[in-house]
Amino acid sequence: MTRRAIIERTIRAINQLPDEKAKEISDFVDFVMKRHEETQLTEGIQKLTAQSQTFDFLNDEEDLYSEADLKEVYNG
Repeated sequence: MTRRAIIERTIRAINQLPDEKAKEISDFVDFVMKRHEETQLTEGIQKLTAQSQTFDFLNDEEDLYSEADLKEVYNG
């Protein structure tokens, strides 16, 4: 089913409902839109963070400790 067909089918169904039920659908659409926007925002922030060079300096830092510094080895 195409997007246009889904929209038209939904509009026909909403037009047949009482006002109270149409309001419920409107509230649900608001909820879905907000959740979608939040998901997009979160994904955008994750993408920016992943591509950021903010912590690249840590890659050049030498290791301060090695396995030789361990007092006890944990073999979980």
